[in-house]
Amino acid sequence: MAKDKNTNVNENAEISKSKAKREERKKEVAKEKRHKLASRIVSITIVAAIVAVIVFFAGKSIYLTATRTKSDSNLSAGLTTDGKIDGVNVKDALTLADYANISVPEDEVAATAEEVDADIQSTLESHKELSTDASLVIADGDEVNIDYVGTIDGVEFEGGNSIGAGYDLTIGSGSFVDDFEQQLIGHKPGENVTVEVTFPEDYQGEDVAGKDASFAVTINGINVTPELTDEFVAANLADEGVSTAAEYRASVEDRFYKQHLEEYLTNYIVDNSTVKSYPSAYLKAVKSTTKYNDEYMMQYYNQMFSSYGMESYQNVWDTRGEEINDEFAYEKELTERAKETVKSALVYQAIFEDAGLTIDMDTVIAEMTEENGEEYVTSMKEMYGEGYMAQNEIRTAVTDYLMEKYQK
Repeated sequence: MAKDKNTNVNENAEISKSKAKREERKKEVAKEKRHKLASRIVSITIVAAIVAVIVFFAGKSIYLTATRTKSDSNLSAGLTTDGKIDGVNVKDALTLADYANISVPEDEVAATAEEVDADIQSTLESHKELSTDASLVIADGDEVNIDYVGTIDGVEFEGGNSIGAGYDLTIGSGSFVDDFEQQLIGHKPGENVTVEVTFPEDYQGEDVAGKDASFAVTINGINVTPELTDEFVAANLADEGVSTAAEYRASVEDRFYKQHLEEYLTNYIVDNSTVKSYPSAYLKAVKSTTKYNDEYMMQYYNQMFSSYGMESYQNVWDTRGEEINDEFAYEKELTERAKETVKSALVYQAIFEDAGLTIDMDTVIAEMTEENGEEYVTSMKEMYGEGYMAQNEIRTAVTDYLMEKYQK
């Protein structure tokens, strides 16, 4: 009995081992299945992701192909010959700002003392006169007229001679090499001065780079800026309808006031109007002309870059800044710019019609012809078209109307 018992125990042990192996094998098989399933899922996910990317870019390409703006130079496209947007009732397309009751903040449109002073100073400087008064002394910031002959080891070098033509040099501008300009400070008109300089090692002229040079300089005079006096105004600004310094200053203040007022009014009517629906045909036309202008500017820039040996723009959107980095973004931004142009056109046309304003293009053309000639008018018509020219006159009529209404 004992032997049988041991035998059974051994047999049971063998059965348990066999069962354990089977269970282990089942686990391994299940594990392999899970790995295969996971690998399959990952593969499917990767393929799906790749397909999604392909579909995205393919869809993007198809979308761009379908919506890509074709450039066009016809600025009158979508306009009638009288300058209005063709087939559009602007009252339905726009909620117009209350242009008849604009409250103009005086502090925003008044001329500032800084801009008036700067403008007057610019006028005075444009009337500088060369003074040979020997009592004048050159100071930093002065504009002097000089002639010079440069030598290195007693030999003249190319480009170092003014050939008696006279050269206007502003002291402190850094236009001349080393401390050339500073060595003229303290000297007077009529003096001959020897200026010693050292050309930089990396100077563009290889023949003089890094070398000491001597310049024999003749000070012809100092360009003196006149003061704003009654005498100056009478002698130089009488054609502006003023005869005294006070009248001229007042005229400059008035000019800036009108400029600020016009900016405020024209910004106000557009900013406070709302487009309910953009006219699709005209929006498309404006996008085309806007793109044409972008392409024209790209060509202009590339010609300029080429002359300086610089890298050219490869795509039109490269001209629009870092944020516009592909055609898709460009088309989106192009639409937004076109909408701004269309909105402005709607606003001006709406005020033009609502206020009962009129334009006489025959008179406009006649005045242009008298002032500039028939050839000029013909070229303007060919370049812009009658519709666009009339649209500009509508804008001018509305601007004049608002200025007359709100000007003090």
